[in-house]
Amino acid sequence: MRLEVELKFPVLDFGPVVAQLAGLGAEISPPQEEVDRYYAHPARNFAQTDEALRIRQKGGKCFLTYKGPKLDPNTKTRQEIDLPLPPGPDTLAAWDTLLQALGFQPVAEVQKLRQKAFLTWQEDRVEISLDEVANLGYFVELELVTDQAGLELARSALFALANQLGLSQSERRSYLELLLEKRLAQEKHTRP
Repeated sequence: MRLEVELKFPVLDFGPVVAQLAGLGAEISPPQEEVDRYYAHPARNFAQTDEALRIRQKGGKCFLTYKGPKLDPNTKTRQEIDLPLPPGPDTLAAWDTLLQALGFQPVAEVQKLRQKAFLTWQEDRVEISLDEVANLGYFVELELVTDQAGLELARSALFALANQLGLSQSERRSYLELLLEKRLAQEKHTRP
């Protein structure tokens, strides 16, 4: 089973992290817009089961992704199934129609500008994302993909890299969870 091991950190700005990454030899890509549309399952509550289903648009491409429940209390380690969808402007609308016909309902969209960097760290190729998330702020994600046998080494490598980059206060909640919590707090605040 393919496991995504991820640590995410809120930051005030990317400057210090970019400087550290450059010093370690990483090159950072230009920002690219990503829009993730998340769906609610018709028969179970993904918020309770800690799962997610989304369609991601980036550039002219779309991807359908399922994320399983988080597997530990310290990282965002979970099964991820990521399937490319046919390119083209009508893909999102067609898949949205299909999912809704099957009973899935759109929950929210997460919009972000993402810059990616790759760094070889402790013999692993770590994917680093610098995310400016609409209505949430700035985040740095460190990610490795592994299997069950490599799980502990991957976790250890990511924590060591986070320490090297001066990152602390890991955030386990997804952008969707953070956005929905913020929306709920705003609704409570505006009620008479």
